[in-house]
Formats: sequence, structure tokens, C-alpha cells
Amino acid sequence: MIFLTVGTQFPFDRLVGGVDQAFDGGLIDEEIIAQIGESSYKPHNFDSVASLDKNLFDKRLKEASGVISHAGMGTITMALDNNKPLLVMPRLAKYGEVVNDHQTAIARRFSELGHILVAYDAKDLPAGIRNLKSFIPRERKVNPEAVVDRIRRFLNSL
Repeated sequence: MIFLTVGTQFPFDRLVGGVDQAFDGGLIDEEIIAQIGESSYKPHNFDSVASLDKNLFDKRLKEASGVISHAGMGTITMALDNNKPLLVMPRLAKYGEVVNDHQTAIARRFSELGHILVAYDAKDLPAGIRNLKSFIPRERKVNPEAVVDRIRRFLNSL
């Protein structure tokens, strides 16, 4: 089962529609469980709900063979913590999906580190979906001491 989630703050019709079209194109041959927010796009190939409570969301993610999502830090962190292959598509300001393009920067960095796959636009989704089945995310090594040290150096520079 693939878990599709767009977060809870804004709809993401571009991603939901792209996944629905990939299903039409035969790229997806397993069940999709989708949490799509208040989307105006209603998928034809899988059932969807606007939101899931936290426990059910966590359960769906843990059961999934792979996750497709926006490039939100919460979903990325949760997928990595559960060692789930993750394909993200960043929301873009030019489409009014976010205020700025911070998700592009997040996606690029996590992709460079080998943690996630990225489709920067809907045209990139088919390749990302094909790669999702075999993708093994690189383990994320959390280093809170380095973060504290960086903050300390920044504050001392003021």
C-alpha cells in the first residue's frame, strides 16, 4: 500500500492529480490510501479523505510500502524515522501552494543526502513513482550537538 499525504494546512491538487494520472498510466499497481486535505481535485482511482486523526495517520504511514507527499518536514522526518521510501513533490509559490519555495530547498537537501526521492513537478512524478519501489533511504544520523554548536556560534557572532 502506498500512503499519499499532502499535510493538513493546504490542499495540493497538483500532487493528488499527478498521482491519480500515474495510476491511470499503470505506474501504480497497489492500493493507495490518501489524505488530501480540502482538495478541489477528487481522485478517480483511489479513495481519499480530507484528514486522518493522528493515530490513524501514524498507522497508515507505518503500514505503507512507500509514501508520496509534499515536502513538509513533519512527513519527511516521520518517514525517515520509520525507514519508509519517500517521494516528495515540493509545493511552489508560483501556484499559490505556499508563500515561498522553502519546500524546494528542503527537498533538494534531503535528496542530496540520499534520504528521499524528489519530483520537482508533476512531469517528474512517473519516474519518481517507478523508483519508489526500489528506493532504500539512507539512514539519517541525528546530531543535536552539532545543531547546538551552530546556534551557539551564531549567537556569539552577534
